Amino acid sequence: MKPFRLGLGAVLVLGIAFAVWSAREAPRTLYVGGPVITLNAQNAVVSGLGTDGNRIAIVGDEESVRAWGGEDARVVELAGRALLPGFIDAHGHFPGTGIYALVVDLNSPPIGDIETIDDLLDRMRTRAAETADGEWVVGFSYDDTLLAENRHPTRDDLDKVSMQHPVAVVHVSGHLAVVNSKALDALGLDGDTPDPVGGHLGRDATTGRLTGLLEETAMLEVMAGALAPGPLEALAVLQKGARDYVEAGVTTAQSGATTAAMIEGFDWASRLGLLPLRIVVWPRKETADRLLDGDWHFESHDEQWVRLGAVKMVADGSIQGFTGYLREPYYKPPPGKDPGYRGYPRILRDELIERAGRYHDAGLQIAIHGNGDASIDDILDAFEAAGVKGEDARPIVIHAQMTTEDQLDRMQELGVIPSFFVLHTFYWGDRHHDIFMGPQRAARMSPTRGALDRGLHFTIHADAPIVPMEPLRLVWSAVNRRTRSGRVLGPDQRIDVMDALRAVTLDAAYQHFEEGLKGSLEVGKLADLVILSESPLENPEAIDRIRVDETVVDGWSIYHREGS
Repeated sequence: MKPFRLGLGAVLVLGIAFAVWSAREAPRTLYVGGPVITLNAQNAVVSGLGTDGNRIAIVGDEESVRAWGGEDARVVELAGRALLPGFIDAHGHFPGTGIYALVVDLNSPPIGDIETIDDLLDRMRTRAAETADGEWVVGFSYDDTLLAENRHPTRDDLDKVSMQHPVAVVHVSGHLAVVNSKALDALGLDGDTPDPVGGHLGRDATTGRLTGLLEETAMLEVMAGALAPGPLEALAVLQKGARDYVEAGVTTAQSGATTAAMIEGFDWASRLGLLPLRIVVWPRKETADRLLDGDWHFESHDEQWVRLGAVKMVADGSIQGFTGYLREPYYKPPPGKDPGYRGYPRILRDELIERAGRYHDAGLQIAIHGNGDASIDDILDAFEAAGVKGEDARPIVIHAQMTTEDQLDRMQELGVIPSFFVLHTFYWGDRHHDIFMGPQRAARMSPTRGALDRGLHFTIHADAPIVPMEPLRLVWSAVNRRTRSGRVLGPDQRIDVMDALRAVTLDAAYQHFEEGLKGSLEVGKLADLVILSESPLENPEAIDRIRVDETVVDGWSIYHREGS
């Protein structure tokens, strides 16, 4: 798909016009005639809510709300539909779902339609034919375990796409990529190049020739060079990403591992009215270092719209990419690896401890990506050694996929917030059961019930664009834990609907230090709301089929589903 192009002057005019329009005070509005799921401390469900400007002014029964609103208030008749707090993204890569405005979509079913390596190559050839010689041709989200050949493509495969373009295809995990020969030459990589710290170059077992597979830190230069849009392309990505999020009912997005330039871009986009939702940005460790060294300074135009959050580090890789770092070996090791293969750390334990101490001493919140249980050990060691714990720190383990019982106990002691990528149970659960983890460990992945039983604040997230931004499917997954084949994976880790909803609303706000402003429907909080086609409390097994009818940010309706 060609990126949408709009002249810079038109962008500025539209942005300024929207900013002027949105600066007006939203009208007094009443929401009545359906369940109002407040997610407050009592999990109250009432029948009416009123907003005044950008704040919630009254929550209660319909009669009281109508009396408060008077004759001049705007009335939204829910007609049995449900009103909830707007969904809050606990972790993702906004506006990453918009990347498909620029790159080739290589998703397999149920998201896309790529089923073989030939399908992948055909799709990439089409894009290469539309691209000037010498420019990168990039595809995103192939999954080797869903391809008929059950393998990664190779440099030789991608050489069939083009020898005039550097070509890269990025794995669905976002932690691996494969490039063609021209791209390897452009990157200065050959059989004599050593593996970087925290990464791996795929090599032919007999000749040592590079296969084109780049793991973890070995792919960073590809990501930086191949996925570096210009200003107008970046606008197209932002527009598509924002549309995806608001259509899903998300009123606060999160962007993890951001650069200084991205953070400044978000702030300007919001200032100009081009970002119709709120965002919490997590600077990457290099950006945080610049901040602490005084090399870079950031001051948001309005922290209710763009807020600097936790520093994000990445301690290991991806289970489905076989780069997650485990205590015990993978159930079935990847091709070419011995039976004892456990993955590997991306950042060594001592560096994690040093960095955690440095950022914590500077007063920064810390969030560390950890999928494998060995990696989570390192992360918890770093938090403990650096004194990162408790209500004031709110340290986060991102994904926390293979968290064990003893690690949940440590999280409880330290006040750690695990943010579970619980959609793994749907999208990869069958393969975790059969290939990656085996039946016993797979049943314990994303242990939300274990976290709940210990009284932990925990969140759940989609890690978009790794999978689509689907808060309702996310809630459904935490409640039902069904895989694509219909298997219930770890029934003892299921949680009820209210707890799952809190994990994408109030607890997500708590994780971001914003629980006083958003996450529940209470008087004085921001008027960030979502109207659902039906109540998720009615039929837990069908939550994934509920539709978002309307999304409200700051008191203004920014999305209304056609026909609703």
